[in-house]
Amino acid sequence: MTGSSPATALHIQTPLLACRGLPPGSSPRVRLKMECDQPSGSFKIRGIGHLCQRLHAEGVARLVSSSGGNAGFAAAYAAHKLSVPISVIVPGTTSQAAIQRLREVNADVVVHGDDWDTADRAARELVDREGAGYVPPFDHPLIWRGNSTLVDELAVQGERPDAVVVAVGGGGLFSGVALGMERAGWSDVPIVAVGAEGADALDQSIRAGRLVTLPGIGSIAKSLGARTVAQAAFDWQSRRPVSSVVVSDRSALNACKRFADEHQTLVEPACGAALSLVYDQHDAIAGFGDIVVVICGGIGVTTGLLQAWDAQLQAG
Repeated sequence: MTGSSPATALHIQTPLLACRGLPPGSSPRVRLKMECDQPSGSFKIRGIGHLCQRLHAEGVARLVSSSGGNAGFAAAYAAHKLSVPISVIVPGTTSQAAIQRLREVNADVVVHGDDWDTADRAARELVDREGAGYVPPFDHPLIWRGNSTLVDELAVQGERPDAVVVAVGGGGLFSGVALGMERAGWSDVPIVAVGAEGADALDQSIRAGRLVTLPGIGSIAKSLGARTVAQAAFDWQSRRPVSSVVVSDRSALNACKRFADEHQTLVEPACGAALSLVYDQHDAIAGFGDIVVVICGGIGVTTGLLQAWDAQLQAG
């Protein structure tokens, strides 16, 4: 089996860069897989683009997605490139900036409900009524396979790492990275899975020994805002080394700000959660000589939002 997407893949090969701003000779050595450089702004185009291409190849004439964030934009971007109409059902909490970006790639945007779960139910109903192709945010084998191409690139870009650090929300990136590492012969390399307090469904599920559904999302890291992780993501932790870590919103936000200073790049707090292990010298990465952090990116961030989140956390 290969993890490669079609020859006309919608994603690009992203750079693997040394992390700037760390003291000379510091340990571990930190390399960054820059998925923020993807044309859709996040890693999501790998898996969602792969799924959209497969649906298109099977003759599906219309697509439906259910996310106002990175997944929805990746689906809209893919549909635009494939010249396939798409409806994106978003919750009422979606920012006008995100809605505008969706419309810029000709998506039909429908605002429904107050959370993603409600919007997703509406999306599935639309799929059933109209026979469209459903594009979920994270829970689909073709999405995981597309995301696994990230590791195919890592395997030829440099040395095998001692650990790979990923942010985890619903588990689409985590599942893809685990799949790719298995294919690369890295099944013994630990994955450090990072959630944020209030968006930590995987960590709570691991601790409970079963899937746990969060009552709500209480973190500014909305890209990690799946109330339940994919079953496949939960299953991986029993099949390979996985270390689950939960960090505070403050740590995630501080990491976003420092990354902007060091790399002149804005990323969402979801990505900041993973980066915070490096900047906070977290115990979860102590003892490793070399790690790769997946810079998952994200379109839902501006300098103004970073300032607003900072004020919100200070007030709270």
